Amino acid sequence: MNDGLAITTTDDGVRWLRLDRPDARNAIDLDLQSALGAALDAVAADDQVRAVVMTGTDPAFCAGGDLGRFAGDRDHVAFRRASQALTDVVERLESLDRPTVAAINGLATGVGTQLALACDVRIAATEARFVSREGHLGLLPSHGGLTRLLALAGAGAARDLALGGLTLDAVRAHQLGLVSEVVARDDLDDRVTEVVGSILRRGRESYAVAKHVLRVATAAQMAPGLAAETLGQSLLATTDDHHDRLDRARDR
Repeated sequence: MNDGLAITTTDDGVRWLRLDRPDARNAIDLDLQSALGAALDAVAADDQVRAVVMTGTDPAFCAGGDLGRFAGDRDHVAFRRASQALTDVVERLESLDRPTVAAINGLATGVGTQLALACDVRIAATEARFVSREGHLGLLPSHGGLTRLLALAGAGAARDLALGGLTLDAVRAHQLGLVSEVVARDDLDDRVTEVVGSILRRGRESYAVAKHVLRVATAAQMAPGLAAETLGQSLLATTDDHHDRLDRARDR
């Protein structure tokens, strides 16, 4: 069974995790969520894996959570649990003690944006763009969507982006600090390989400790922000507005 995740490991121990549901623009359904979580757990347990690259099969990086995930009862408790499970996958990526690099090859929205922002380094193709569509579904950015945006772009830009529902092209995302650099699509994989190689020349333990310290330094801001996002999202998921908008989105 195709679970929507392609995994390859290079000779130098770099594991590429490629979201592989191109017909759905790599949107994350339950099978892909499970496969990605298992793949990240496998990385954490395997000392031979020296770094992780997260990317998607063209033309998208990840179009967020599959809309089918939102169907069903309006039970905010059940929705909160399901949302938290997806947030946990993003946090597993963010907490890995190895270098993580996002190769953002195209559209990123919803949890797709969070998978990118959870990586240590984010390299975008010129075709990449970040779309904030949650408001159009009667929801809010979650899985760290507001909290990471605030940490990386600052309060003013975070308000403009989250409340304005703007679409960012790769250049503007770079200007705001959401991506580390922008390259031509044909050069993306090679550039990512080059950057990973440079990172791996660092001491492994010093990298892991520095990454841990950075997480500790931001934990006071992240934890309550994530909790507030999950609570707000679970309440919005029960509203008529959300379900009406979701029905219209499915009909397009």
